[in-house]
Amino acid sequence: MTALEKYAIQSMAMDLKRVSLAIYNESFPMAEMFLKEAKKRKLEISNIYPRHIESIFKSIDQIEIKEQRSAEDTMMYSTLLQNFSTN
Repeated sequence: MTALEKYAIQSMAMDLKRVSLAIYNESFPMAEMFLKEAKKRKLEISNIYPRHIESIFKSIDQIEIKEQRSAEDTMMYSTLLQNFSTN
C-alpha cells in the first residue's frame, strides 16, 4: 500500500465516522456531504485489497442515509478501514 493510498483509506475512514455521527444525530444533509467525500476517496484508491476491504468499498455505494442501521454500519466500516490502514 502506497503512502497516498494509506492516506486515502484513513481519510475515508474518518469521513465514514462523520457520516455515522451525522446519521445518529439526524443531520442528514451533513451525512450526505461526508458520504460524497467518502465516495470520492474511493476513486483515489487503485490497488487490489483483501476481499473484506473490497466489500466495504462496494457497500459504501449502498448506504441509505435515513436509516438508523446505516449509522451502525458506517461506524463499523470506519473502524475496519482504520484498523486496516494502520497495519
